[in-house]
Amino acid sequence: MKESYWGYWLILLGIFVIVIMMLINSVTTSTTQDYYLIKETTEAAMVDAVDYGYYREYGELRINKEKFVENFLRRFSETVNINKTYDIDFYDIYEAPPKVSVKVTTNSGTYVVGSSSGNYDITNKIDAVLEMNEN
Repeated sequence: MKESYWGYWLILLGIFVIVIMMLINSVTTSTTQDYYLIKETTEAAMVDAVDYGYYREYGELRINKEKFVENFLRRFSETVNINKTYDIDFYDIYEAPPKVSVKVTTNSGTYVVGSSSGNYDITNKIDAVLEMNEN
């Protein structure tokens, strides 16, 4: 009977360790995942927003602001985690030369330690410039 209690405690300890690892994993990996998600989404949205008529006429790259914002929000919403709240801010969207600055704040949740509670927000900001190769 004594050995079975040790087995129960070992199983309980294993479950506790798994829960702690899942909580830590949700915090530590979300900043890296969010950064690469924002980077890839920004790049794809900028390429989709290129004004090809302006490029053919003047030979310079130019993006459409509204088209960029629409493409960014559509692509970002298709790939985000539904359990988190995202706050997206667009700064400095220049059409020619194409430059955008995007800040995404992720509210991952709250924590309680003793009688105090708090929340942690992860903020990622990216500046992107679209260039063309002159051949």
